[in-house]
Amino acid sequence: MRLSFRRTRSWRCSRLCREDDVGATLVVAQGRDEPSPCIKCMEFPTVFSITEDEIDLNDLLAKITSTSTGAAAIFTGMVRGTTSRGAAHETEYLEYEAYVPMAEEKMKQVAQEIRARWPTVEGIAIVQRIGKLFPKTPTVLIACTAAHRDTGVFEAARYGIDRLKEIVPIWKKEVSPGGEFWVEGEYFPKPGE
Repeated sequence: MRLSFRRTRSWRCSRLCREDDVGATLVVAQGRDEPSPCIKCMEFPTVFSITEDEIDLNDLLAKITSTSTGAAAIFTGMVRGTTSRGAAHETEYLEYEAYVPMAEEKMKQVAQEIRARWPTVEGIAIVQRIGKLFPKTPTVLIACTAAHRDTGVFEAARYGIDRLKEIVPIWKKEVSPGGEFWVEGEYFPKPGE
């Protein structure tokens, strides 16, 4: 069973305390007060969301672009119909699930980490689709904008997708002609992540 404790992600169950927030795919726990937003997040636009809708790149870019923006680095993950790396296989579709309150909180954390590492980044968009998604469908989008291309926007976008995969509680089930299985990540969160 995959559970979430204290708004952090855990792959293996451990002892619970009475004050723990616990989230599971079908169980939603009450959240705690939201942390106050950082100053930098208020200066530049930040968009993060979990959605079942199509990802609209033009709309997102409009939301994170300002008059000083001269560069945007965008990463979009897609559903592969054929996987050739590792054990080659066909994919009929993927099913994504998320514990939305925690996932959005963790996306906010990723945006704050990007701003701390790359202060020249202006706008940030982090969007993850959930639901049943077929091959050639965009599943995730990370976009970072800045005044110039040589100010870290490429690195920031790369960091954003890598960090999202590490700490944001999103689960993926792959359905193929040979059956279905949950795709496990390779990262195990450290305490406090």
